[in-house]
Amino acid sequence: MRRFLMGAGLALTISACGVSTQQEVELGAQYAQQINAQLPIVRDPEINRYINVLGDSIARLTARGQELDWTFYVVNFREVNAFAVPGGFIYVNRGLIDRAQNMSQLAGVLGHEIGHVVRRHSIEQMQKAQGANFGATLACILTRICNTQVGQAAIQVGGTALFAKFSRDDEREADQEAIVNTTRAGISPQGIPEMFRILLNERERSATAVDAWFATHPLEEDRIRDTETEIAKISPAILRTLSRDSQNFQAFKRRVAALPAPTAAQGQ
Repeated sequence: MRRFLMGAGLALTISACGVSTQQEVELGAQYAQQINAQLPIVRDPEINRYINVLGDSIARLTARGQELDWTFYVVNFREVNAFAVPGGFIYVNRGLIDRAQNMSQLAGVLGHEIGHVVRRHSIEQMQKAQGANFGATLACILTRICNTQVGQAAIQVGGTALFAKFSRDDEREADQEAIVNTTRAGISPQGIPEMFRILLNERERSATAVDAWFATHPLEEDRIRDTETEIAKISPAILRTLSRDSQNFQAFKRRVAALPAPTAAQGQ
């Protein structure tokens, strides 16, 4: 706990004067170490290999692809969520993988979270955070010491969310990055609005499993329309050449499904 609070203090100290790429990577590695000690990270080598190959195929083509060492993790939580830590550390819950019907839908989520790192949205949130609140938020989530309903509501724990809700502008920018960079990677960006529709439809039927996602990713019909409008600008001839699914993805999904039963995030 003491090590974590020291890390939070470091983040707050450097926020006043801006964060360099080196500082961002160091902070991200520090937070990732804490997260990995607290969350049920999947250790299966084949699952880890696939998620990192898929994620890296997108991340390395971004504007920050070469300056960060990107790492991708699967968390054995049934809640639907994904989040990005500064420095190129991306986490996706098993619950989201379960709902992805094809490779492009999962790739779209990874592209979105990569977009938050590329645009430095998490760093901007850190810079805006006030000292005590920032430290308390991360300590609560990473150590799971906040078990009261009041504490959970105030901090928007929402399953595995590390940072507060991104703004709609942040989400729009991350969507744009996802469209551009999945396309560059030879993956259909149509999986992005498809995944949005899957989540919206599930929220209408039963919101419990997707509460974590909506607590940290503002999502309404207008985001679906916006992404579809952007995708429509891409030549149909190009779209037809892009991959939507693969045998490797379906094998990955089966391997994830065969893991020990997922847990629910504490307090859910």
